[in-house]
Amino acid sequence: MVWDSIMYSLSILLFSSHHATHAAPSPHIGICYGTKGDNLPTPTEVIALLKGCSIRKLKLYDTNPQLLEAVAATIKPPDVLELAVTVRNEELASLAASPDAAIEWVGKNILPFRNPVLSFQDILVGNEVVPGENACYVVDAMQNLHSALQHANMTKCMVSTVVSYSVLQNTFPPSQAIFTSEANEIMEDLVAFQLSLPSGIRGYVYINLYPYFSYAADPGNISSDHALFQGKSPMFKDGNLTYWNLFDAMYDAFLWALEKIGGTELTVMVGESGWPSAGNGASTTPELASTYLTNFYNHISEAGTPKLPPKVGFEGAYVYALYDENLQPAGVEQHFGLFYPNMKPVYTANPMCQIN
Repeated sequence: MVWDSIMYSLSILLFSSHHATHAAPSPHIGICYGTKGDNLPTPTEVIALLKGCSIRKLKLYDTNPQLLEAVAATIKPPDVLELAVTVRNEELASLAASPDAAIEWVGKNILPFRNPVLSFQDILVGNEVVPGENACYVVDAMQNLHSALQHANMTKCMVSTVVSYSVLQNTFPPSQAIFTSEANEIMEDLVAFQLSLPSGIRGYVYINLYPYFSYAADPGNISSDHALFQGKSPMFKDGNLTYWNLFDAMYDAFLWALEKIGGTELTVMVGESGWPSAGNGASTTPELASTYLTNFYNHISEAGTPKLPPKVGFEGAYVYALYDENLQPAGVEQHFGLFYPNMKPVYTANPMCQIN
């Protein structure tokens, strides 16, 4: 039955790809694969879906040996799946304390799965731990894991971490943004570590950006059109920069804050972005989620921000998420998936799934 559902999903998406105009699949946009559900497809079925779509980049919230084994069994050269894998927050303290622990972590979680169809792009040291009780371990863990990867001759695999928008304050206008007092020292250390590396192996900085949550918190002052990339007039001007959508304002606030602590040279990746399809009435529908995803996809593929001109463009982004997850907190958190756990699409106008 699950395989039938996979084929149903792909047939629906194939139909939609012939009846809608999509850009060519972007090599810079991937998808997040969360596993907080008790009814999710098996890793083999996940890889079959990714293979049927043109999804080449996957972000994991842990190391998932069953999934990594399924990649090798399902995907064949010349196809390659690029992975960003996350070190669980509870592992940071031991990795920060011991270079040997970092070597052991790489030896257990990465080295056994190296093969021609699996490309480990980034090791993400914790997810949204800055600020927080584990934040003090992030940079030391990054340093030890970087050394462990070099020791294993994985010189193209970079280390980074993922922060949430809550690391910022004074975000309006974006040029006034700074890091919070709780986050500032850690972010300074993170920037210093990344800049100490040669530019060719310098990791990115990942930030999770959700215009939906800002809109939902203040619908009286933020229009849904500006949150969905379809504003007909500018939101505001910040000096000589004009903002037409909320995402750009949020992204640029992070760029400004980084600039103030010497991080201008660092590349900022979008670790998560999406729009829930249910959970909060009329502001969360499949149609709105589809609109956000399509416009986000096109924006990341084709444009920059006022502070990041199109000639520079975005290095990359990950859409959240592959599936609805019923073990997430009740409400909108359970409804960010492109697919239901039965493999059927939540909405069919989906630029993330191009049929080969």
